[in-house]
Amino acid sequence: MPRSQNKVASHRRRKRILSQAKGYWGARSKVLTVAKHHIDKGLQHAYRDRKTKKRTFRQLWIVRINAAARLNGTTYSRIISGLNKKEVGINRKILADLAVSNAAAFAEVVKFALS
Repeated sequence: MPRSQNKVASHRRRKRILSQAKGYWGARSKVLTVAKHHIDKGLQHAYRDRKTKKRTFRQLWIVRINAAARLNGTTYSRIISGLNKKEVGINRKILADLAVSNAAAFAEVVKFALS
């Protein structure tokens, strides 16, 4: 009796891996074993960097708030401290957006936080 190989499933598996490797350079997109390793590594980087992206954006928002705060004659830490004492629930993302897009509104927030 001949050995069963389940060609359909194995072909689909290879096809899925090579389609995930589309756009990779050279053997990384053509050779199954090489593509497998690079897809695994790429997925590891993707998982790690989804976490890192949150840190990076928070740093960016803090830098923007601090730059705008210094234009208003204060510092980032004084603004955040003042907002926390007044129990204002405005987050850094919104503050950074205000600092970039609407300087007058940010100045009002600064004045409120420091009063």
